[in-house]
Amino acid sequence: MANLSDMIEDFIKEMFDDMPEGILEIQRNEMANQFQCAPSQINYVLTTRFTLERGYFVESRRGGGGYIRIKKLKIREDEFLRDVIECIGDSISGSDAKAIIERLWEEDVITDREKEILFATVSKCNLPLSSSDRNLIRARIMKAVITTIMDFEARKGGEE
Repeated sequence: MANLSDMIEDFIKEMFDDMPEGILEIQRNEMANQFQCAPSQINYVLTTRFTLERGYFVESRRGGGGYIRIKKLKIREDEFLRDVIECIGDSISGSDAKAIIERLWEEDVITDREKEILFATVSKCNLPLSSSDRNLIRARIMKAVITTIMDFEARKGGEE
């Protein structure tokens, strides 16, 4: 059985099906009432499941007319991929790297096989280093992969 965070995440993702422009506005308190939970539970889902690494940009506005706006970024946009590279910085955790890989797969940028290869590449057991060194190497790998995707897409676009 799915936990509450999973149900909230699934509900929000389903709402995107009705939003072709990829922008969703929600009221945190209304959603909390719907799921009979504290508004902080909604915040938790938004901050952990709707991150840049996963292909979302979340903006909130507090106050009486406050809202939370979630934008689902299109992964093939160079701007998004550049944002991901910037977000990675010099270091990235295994879970964040896997979230990026999962997003690339969800958007059909990489195949099932490529996803599994990348998961193995960034896996802790395949990077037998100290935690900080592992995160540095993982960041370099992820940046190289995303740069290669951008270069490949640019070359492919020039052929069409």
